[in-house]
Amino acid sequence: MSGHKCYSWDLRDRYTQDKSVVNKMQQKYWETKQAFIKATGKKEDEHVVASDADLDAKLELFHSIQRTCLDLSKAIVLYQKRICFLSQEENELGKFLRSQGFQDKTRAGKMMQATGKALCFSSQQRLALRNPLCRFHQEVETFRHRAISDTWLTVNRMEQCRTEYRGALLWMKDVSQELDPDLYKQMEKFRKVGGFMRVTERGYLLEGNEV
Repeated sequence: MSGHKCYSWDLRDRYTQDKSVVNKMQQKYWETKQAFIKATGKKEDEHVVASDADLDAKLELFHSIQRTCLDLSKAIVLYQKRICFLSQEENELGKFLRSQGFQDKTRAGKMMQATGKALCFSSQQRLALRNPLCRFHQEVETFRHRAISDTWLTVNRMEQCRTEYRGALLWMKDVSQELDPDLYKQMEKFRKVGGFMRVTERGYLLEGNEV
């Protein structure tokens, strides 16, 4: 008798494990289907999309800030390079005019000397812009690598939760279409999917509030 009972419990445990594996496979299937729908740009349920309008607006703002900061960082680097190049060219031209002005004893020579001196001074002033630009670039990069990167991690977690939640909604919709209240197994499946959907919804709302 004891051996028979152990055998019976082994079967139950194995059946429970098999059900757990099947459930996980089903969950993964609907998550993957939702991810595929998003990746291919297929139309989603308009009510589900509308419910995320505020969050999507925040995400659009975040992505705009992300792009702007990257563009600003690149622009500062390019501006520094152009300033250095222009300063060097300006300084060379100034030196050339001054040297030619010293050789020319006419009024034109004096004008060349004055112009050359002004160009050399201008090149030094232009070069002085590098330090504040470097500090500005460091501040932008710090903001990008801290604030934006941290937010990006939160957004990724939120998107994963949203995919799971919308996948659960797809699963729930599929189960609802074939639901027969008189069949116990179908009702159990419906309750199981409903429970999973509520869990994913809580996770999604929690991560969404962090954005």
